[in-house]
Amino acid sequence: MNAATLACAPSGVTWNDIPWATVQRQVRWLQTRIVKATQNGRHNKAKALQWLLTHSFIGRALAVKRVTENKGKNTPGVD
Repeated sequence: MNAATLACAPSGVTWNDIPWATVQRQVRWLQTRIVKATQNGRHNKAKALQWLLTHSFIGRALAVKRVTENKGKNTPGVD
């Protein structure tokens, strides 16, 4: 499985059909695994998990959702 396959939305899924609670739980689970791998000194494993998170559909979809639903999205400039 390559990055293009991981980043694609499942067929027939629209933005409103995405189960956001499940997506948030899966992203939190991956983030927890990254922290635990780092704490245990397994840096290669942490790097692999980071790659998986950043190249997966759920990671990208949740990132887009967080940015677009941010209350300060209309504020010009960088804080």
